[in-house]
Amino acid sequence: MFLWYVINTYSGHENKVKANLEHRIISMGQQSRFRRVVVPTESVIETKDGQKVQAEKRVLPGYVLVNMNLDDEAWILVKNTPGVTGFVGSGSKPVPLSEGEIERILHTGKSQGEGARPRAQVEFSLGESVKITSGHLADFDGEIVDVNPDQQKLKVLVNIFERQVPVELSFEMVKKLD
Repeated sequence: MFLWYVINTYSGHENKVKANLEHRIISMGQQSRFRRVVVPTESVIETKDGQKVQAEKRVLPGYVLVNMNLDDEAWILVKNTPGVTGFVGSGSKPVPLSEGEIERILHTGKSQGEGARPRAQVEFSLGESVKITSGHLADFDGEIVDVNPDQQKLKVLVNIFERQVPVELSFEMVKKLD
């Protein structure tokens, strides 16, 4: 019976483990025991140097999902793959993921339907100092007092005529001060 299992890997080596495992499955003639090897990712929009950039981000850093028919040979093949530190489960027995868990993990970012837009990556935090890069208040500095990731807006306190004035700005209108 084919079920989804979670493999623990070294963080940052997920794609390498996936490639190694797929290569070992083919070279050892074990394709009948394995269906898919997946590194779950989601699309996020990051703001870098005032530019919006779409990027892929790992949903579960340090883990790879495998849809397989678990028996002793399949377990040994996976366990002896370079970069694999073990299966996720209680004790020495791997625990398969439920259908609900696997649906949620593999469809991250698509919960509003197939055409869902990528989630914005929030790189701002409360109390952080920023410089306004565009708009009427360009070149002013301020302090973040509110972050709204859904609308990609910030509320920034700007010192105008010796008074603290709250101003609502979009993420791309500001940059962090170093």
